[in-house]
Amino acid sequence: MVGIICSLIFVGLDMQHTQRIAIAAAQEARMNTNRGYIRSMQESNLDAQSVFSEQNFDYDYSPQEIGNRNSMHEQWFLMENDSYQFQAGLMDRVTCESKRGAIGRIYNRCNASNIYESRKDSFTPEFREIIESHPNECLDDL
Repeated sequence: MVGIICSLIFVGLDMQHTQRIAIAAAQEARMNTNRGYIRSMQESNLDAQSVFSEQNFDYDYSPQEIGNRNSMHEQWFLMENDSYQFQAGLMDRVTCESKRGAIGRIYNRCNASNIYESRKDSFTPEFREIIESHPNECLDDL
């Protein structure tokens, strides 16, 4: 009887773990789709922020500025996914801490702070809390 109960507990835990992995895989698939969209915009030399978020087709950014701005979107997608992976128990603490340092550096790229501002409402409260736990060195640039 104890063996059956232990087996059922094990199966239940295994199912929870499998579900976490499936949800994390879906999150990663969404991230990859979004990054693919940003890359297609980059290949067309289009600024994703201007075209998609602002519906502005009359912007004046250099190809380097467009690349930087599109890269910031990709970085936010990647960091958001990594944060989710950690919360789901699929990333170790050491890797997560190094990612948090990268989040702080991205957050404080003042030439792209408007990208964070335009996206922050789409982030989970937990992810925004991680981001905004870093000092904001760009307050004067907003």
